[in-house]
Amino acid sequence: MLGLLRKQPWRLLRAPLLLWPLAAFLFKRIDHGGLKSAVIRVLLGGLQRQQVDAYTAAYVRQVVPARLFAEALTAIQAHRAQADTLVLLSASPDLFVPALGAALGFDQVLCTGVRWNAERLHGALTTANRRGYEKLLVLQALRAQYPSCHVTGYGNSLPDLLHLRACDAAVYVNASPALAQALIREGLRVVHWN
Repeated sequence: MLGLLRKQPWRLLRAPLLLWPLAAFLFKRIDHGGLKSAVIRVLLGGLQRQQVDAYTAAYVRQVVPARLFAEALTAIQAHRAQADTLVLLSASPDLFVPALGAALGFDQVLCTGVRWNAERLHGALTTANRRGYEKLLVLQALRAQYPSCHVTGYGNSLPDLLHLRACDAAVYVNASPALAQALIREGLRVVHWN
């Protein structure tokens, strides 16, 4: 988002319009998905698909592999070497996640969908915000799709714990020391990636 805004800094003049959705979020009138949609609509709404796609392609080239954890790339390669089905599940929007997943060689990408009006970005969500409980629902659907698969999940936020606890094996990345101790007692694997 910041990269797109650098290309059109005048869009930041719309930022005060985010005060209402931010207040609604703080007073629990909207959830993370509602706030995410508001930010996209206010700051990026109206962008042409061609602009977003061009920036996404450049962003993915910049990120893969230079800005990813080396250990993450190693884990992806190890799973691929074992002929595992690789699924990227993210709460981030489909403005860039599918391109990132393709660059990393994932078999399937499931993320938060964003609405377009023809070739212009609208910003409303077309799926549930795939965070927390929604990730668990997606995991359950994947288990139905691949009933005999052993599921190893990775996560790095507290909302990820909902779906990680439902995996056959779970890896929590970069937990604080106190959280790491609690997760290890619970049987989750905790790793620190630099």
